[in-house]
Amino acid sequence: MVEVIWHGHACFELRGKEAIVVFDPFEGLGIPEPEANAELVLCSHSHRDHNNSSPVLKEGGTVLEGFVGSREVTGVSVKGIGTFHDDVGGKKRGNNSIYVVQLDDIKFCHLGDLGHDLKSEHIVEIGEVDVLLTPVGGGPTIGPDLASSIGERLEPRVIVPMHYNAGIPGQSEWMNSRLHKVDDFLARCEGNVERLDGRSFKITKGDLSKDRKIIVLTFA
Repeated sequence: MVEVIWHGHACFELRGKEAIVVFDPFEGLGIPEPEANAELVLCSHSHRDHNNSSPVLKEGGTVLEGFVGSREVTGVSVKGIGTFHDDVGGKKRGNNSIYVVQLDDIKFCHLGDLGHDLKSEHIVEIGEVDVLLTPVGGGPTIGPDLASSIGERLEPRVIVPMHYNAGIPGQSEWMNSRLHKVDDFLARCEGNVERLDGRSFKITKGDLSKDRKIIVLTFA
C-alpha cells in the first residue's frame, strides 16, 4: 500500500513500505513549504518552486534533479525521461524530467513541469502507468486540453491533477491569475471523478480497476 500526499502545487509525497519518495518540493509560493523524511527526492528541474529538497530529505537520502536514465535508489526503481518546460525545445524555460517510479508494485508517473505534447517515443519510454500525476493548469505547463490528450494516450488507471489554480489561501497571485482551475480539465477528460475532502489517499495494486478514476485532492 502507498499513501499519496499532496503538499500543493506539483509536490507529492509517496509513503510506501519500501521508502518515502517526494516529487518537486517547492518554496516561495505563499503556502507552507512541504516537510517530509524522504529517502528519495525527485526534482523535475531547477526552478525553486520544484527543487526545495532540504525540508523533505532524510539525512543520507538521495536527490535527483533533472535526472535522465534509469537507476535504483533504496529499493525504488526510477526512470527519468528528458522533455522540456516549454514548447520550443527548452529555449524559454529549459529542460524537464518526467519521472516513472515503481513503489510497492504500483507504477507512478510524475510529469513535472511538462510544457509540450509527448511524442510517441516518450509514450513508449514511459510505458504502463498505474497512477499519473499531471499538470493541468496551463501557463508554463500543459493545460486542460493537452493534459487530457496525454492522459488518454498513457492510459493510467488513476489520474491526479496538479499545478492548477486550487484557490489555496495565501497562494501567490501569479498562481491564481495565470492558471486554469481543475474543473477546466475535468470537463475535457473521461473517467469517474472522485473529489476527496483532504489531500491524501491510500492505494494498493488491488485497488486499480479497468475503469479510470480521476482523484481531485483538497489542500487543507
